[in-house]
Amino acid sequence: MRKSILFGIITIIISCKTKKQTFNLKANISDNLELIEIYKKDQLDRSGNYNDVDWDLLGKNDSLRRIRVIELLNSNKVHTSLDYKNAAMIFQHGLDSIHYRMAVELMKKSVDLDSTANKWLLAAAIDRHLLSINKPQIYGTQYNRKGPNEPWESAEIDTTKISNSERIKYGVPTLAEQKERVLAMNRTKLIELTNSQSIENIIEIIENEDKNNPKYDISEKGLNSFGYTLMNKQQDADALKIFILNIKLHPKAFNTYDSYAECLLKMGNKEAAIENYKKSIELNPNNDNAIKILKSLKSQLTTD
Repeated sequence: MRKSILFGIITIIISCKTKKQTFNLKANISDNLELIEIYKKDQLDRSGNYNDVDWDLLGKNDSLRRIRVIELLNSNKVHTSLDYKNAAMIFQHGLDSIHYRMAVELMKKSVDLDSTANKWLLAAAIDRHLLSINKPQIYGTQYNRKGPNEPWESAEIDTTKISNSERIKYGVPTLAEQKERVLAMNRTKLIELTNSQSIENIIEIIENEDKNNPKYDISEKGLNSFGYTLMNKQQDADALKIFILNIKLHPKAFNTYDSYAECLLKMGNKEAAIENYKKSIELNPNNDNAIKILKSLKSQLTTD
């Protein structure tokens, strides 16, 4: 009952901010820096080898993060689309349907404030909430396994509710792509090599893999995830090499250029980042995230 009351209070707070948020946007309110750090720590806690995660410690950290995000919400310190997205991710890593419903509501608010925001987390939150109330997911974002050494599989899904075009709109793979993703997920993760191999050796291993039946997950998404894991560990130079390799192996995939550009931008190379965001948009004119960032970067260069 206490959790239900808390959820109701926060939902009211979120809905009541709508009119105020319009003013905040006009006043050019910046993203909440504390929420950005909370999000980064949430992701860092989950990086690395799945089997090496201290789940008890992770659970305690997740609980503390949820408590702090609730405090920020109740203190009216959550304003921007990114703020709500970062808050949504914390509740996406919650424990029950109440937390997952919070993630849905927060992501809806994020998308309402910025229609170009990445909608994948909204689809994922909807799927996770449905599964938590014993209903099948509809987008196909959720995977599970029975134990640490058991294979991954797609969670129960109702394929009649959402079309593949809708999945693509929300940044979710098609049903056929999801089957390929399960195969990739059950391959050894590249991050496991970092304890014993240099980045140069890892790149050599990737290049020499049997592309039809690889031992490691060298799919576009697998390499992309590996690159972001390195970025989360502040190993940006190594991440950059992986993103370059991903472009080499998947030259027609728009997201490879998008990720490469993000890493370049983090390392301070705005000009190169702009060129790669442009390439990403050429391959996918509907890449709203790249369009938004590119517009911002061009504006910054004009001002400088």
